[in-house]
Amino acid sequence: MQIIFPINISFGDCDPAGIVFYPNAFRWMDAGFHALLRQSGGHAALCRQLGAVGMGVVDTSAKFHHPMRDGDQLELVVRLTEWSRRSFTLEYQGEVEGKRVFAGREVRCLFIRADNDIVAGETAPLRALVKEQHD
Repeated sequence: MQIIFPINISFGDCDPAGIVFYPNAFRWMDAGFHALLRQSGGHAALCRQLGAVGMGVVDTSAKFHHPMRDGDQLELVVRLTEWSRRSFTLEYQGEVEGKRVFAGREVRCLFIRADNDIVAGETAPLRALVKEQHD
């Protein structure tokens, strides 16, 4: 599963040095994840179907290769790359004019309620639902 998520970088995304403030990359990765889910009905609809409370991040990282600036047109490639029993992994690659500017990774879980707690549930039902909607 993959999408390309376009982002217009504006002045408000930048720090006083005129380059993108790094937390914005994490914000854009999250937005790209939700754009990817919209191909399958969206986060809220999928959680309702699965009886889940959300699909949250349990691990994330980013590596910055080149500065991004006001006026840049960022293309964020979002890929769902790996499924495991209780988590799934997404990889992100940000490019400006074909040049890689950052790469990121997230591990997310499908959280469910169990015994008065919220725990990571099995991902197989989510994987099946996403696969069914893309076949």
